[in-house]
Amino acid sequence: MTALSDLPLLASGKVREIYDSGDKLLIVASDRISTYDVVHPNPIPGKGEVLTGLSSFWFEHTADIVRNHVLSVTAGVPDAVRGRGMLVRRLEMLPVECVVRGYLSGSGWKDYQRTGAVCGIGLPGGLRESDRLPEPIFTPSTKATVGHDENIDFEGAVELVGGRALAERLRDASLAVYAHAADHARERGIILADTKFEFGLDGHGELVLGDEVCTPDSSRFWPVEGYEPGRSQPSFDKQFVRDWASSTGWDRNPPAPEIPADVVARTREKYFEAYERITGEPFEAWLRRTRG
Repeated sequence: MTALSDLPLLASGKVREIYDSGDKLLIVASDRISTYDVVHPNPIPGKGEVLTGLSSFWFEHTADIVRNHVLSVTAGVPDAVRGRGMLVRRLEMLPVECVVRGYLSGSGWKDYQRTGAVCGIGLPGGLRESDRLPEPIFTPSTKATVGHDENIDFEGAVELVGGRALAERLRDASLAVYAHAADHARERGIILADTKFEFGLDGHGELVLGDEVCTPDSSRFWPVEGYEPGRSQPSFDKQFVRDWASSTGWDRNPPAPEIPADVVARTREKYFEAYERITGEPFEAWLRRTRG
């Protein structure tokens, strides 16, 4: 955990800490990594800066689609967390994970194999693992405070957020941000297979994009080169660690196993490559801008 003795700590999650900064919040991304909702005992060095740098990039590049919570990544951010910290607006966060899938993978693939649908959305028969979907789909999930998130259908999202109009706004904004990010990533040799967003409402009831956007923690990034449906794909994201964790025989209950040094190093390389491909700049440029 990051120690910022002059700011009250409001919450500490699997990856981020949230501090009270008066009328704003300071969100700090750590190097911690979790799989199956359990944090591993050793970190991925530099991961927090990658998450913050990529989120900052996407927030800036999608601001014309939907407002976001970022106020600053430099001014007002304590020196100790420059590069990993963001000052953001206070929001009333909505109790739903806004997942968008452009390809059939992960829990969506398992759902499709069982039911021919994903979160209640019927799909054509005969699709293979990693196939591109006819069009991106909005497949929300719960935000579990204990245990695991659960996929729900659109009507479940309506119930969670307390109204159809707000659920439709969430769906439309999520699909629009995904479409923009997927087009940008593909131009740079990366398939954005799926991702998840979190939204909140400001004091005027306006929808605002928060948390993180299209990072290796929240997304599946596949290299365009070598993409081949019918199997799982190599990736630039946390799936590499998930695959390792699954191979150990771990039962997915705490405590999580320590990640071997070679897996840590390879994961770090993948996160850094994702940043550099997507932003078109060396990772050091982000550190120079934020650390001075």
